[in-house]
Amino acid sequence: MHQPLGFKDETKPDHVCLLHKALYGLKQAPRAWYQRFATFATRVGFKQSNCDSSLFVHHNRSDIAYLLLYVDDILLTASSSALRDSIIASLNVEFTMTDLRQLHYFLGITIKYNKANLFLQQKTYAMEILQRANMSECNSCTTPADARGKLSDEGSPPMSDPTLYRSLAGALQYLTFTRSDIAFAVQHVSLFMYAPLDSHYNALKRILRYIKGTLDHGLQLTPNTSHTLTAYSDADWPGCPNTRQSTSGYCIFHGDNLISWSSKRQQTVSRSSAEAEYRGVANDVSEVTWIRNLMLELYCPLRTATIVYCDNVSAVYLSTNPVQHQRMKHVEIDTHFVRKRIAIGHVRVIHVPSSQYADIFTKGLHSPLFLDFKSSLRVSKDPTSTAGE
Repeated sequence: MHQPLGFKDETKPDHVCLLHKALYGLKQAPRAWYQRFATFATRVGFKQSNCDSSLFVHHNRSDIAYLLLYVDDILLTASSSALRDSIIASLNVEFTMTDLRQLHYFLGITIKYNKANLFLQQKTYAMEILQRANMSECNSCTTPADARGKLSDEGSPPMSDPTLYRSLAGALQYLTFTRSDIAFAVQHVSLFMYAPLDSHYNALKRILRYIKGTLDHGLQLTPNTSHTLTAYSDADWPGCPNTRQSTSGYCIFHGDNLISWSSKRQQTVSRSSAEAEYRGVANDVSEVTWIRNLMLELYCPLRTATIVYCDNVSAVYLSTNPVQHQRMKHVEIDTHFVRKRIAIGHVRVIHVPSSQYADIFTKGLHSPLFLDFKSSLRVSKDPTSTAGE
């Protein structure tokens, strides 16, 4: 603690104000805690990541360790047990800590181990959402979104309890951390938080019914034999019936594992399907660039270009052929950074047939296609529960 500027007592420079409120609850507490921890981590040999300020990397010849900080929760992994124990001992000297050993639960996410695989699940959190909505005993359905149409901001009476709607929609957003199969549906209902209608609430309850039937589902991660990034991009032009804005979606695989995905409405109205798809590719390439930089900081650099699959031929040509700029003058300049990534060899944009994985992030799909894509995205049932049955 230090005397604040403008209130320093020259006669008693070591005196400070007596706090009547715990430091933990102060507005400045998170920054003060982070600065203290970052200073200590740097002192013991860690280097702060430029891509993620919560990530610290320790590298010394063949020894490497990763430390991830979230407020006062820490994840730590190292290349050897000796290095890990040494770091834990240093942390215990500086801070009051509890070592929970192998990771099993973190921020509402359950981690299960089966053979050499990891299974990430939020079953308990999903059950709490169902209980909050009084739908713990509801009937299940096979898909989270209706494939026949899009939601509109008219044509239905206002919902009687908009606070409940906002609470459930916000809770579902956190559930998408391990459930990429509901990303589009949750994004769609979240667009109407400002004034939800009964039709919007019915769409939200459909998501909850789908979750009820897939409580044991989560994200499966397996050891990688291939250290490459593969991305899929798609856009639904113009998806919104009111604003005519398009919806962009992408998914990125590291080897066989899904590591990043997104479903988001574009900020501007696209004048053509090629423009909408090209904006979607730009969002995908932006995320790919961040991941490549992150892998570089983790001392696992990617040696090959990332393949980005897009189902629009015009968008593929536009990403590599600057001659076509006359037809796309209305596209923002920053969107064309895709060409720079292609030129330096970090990315390759390739055409793929219209039915591809990223479709699940831009539109509602019929049950057979949805289930096929969900399986390809490594969203599956808990293997341990299957073995028990």
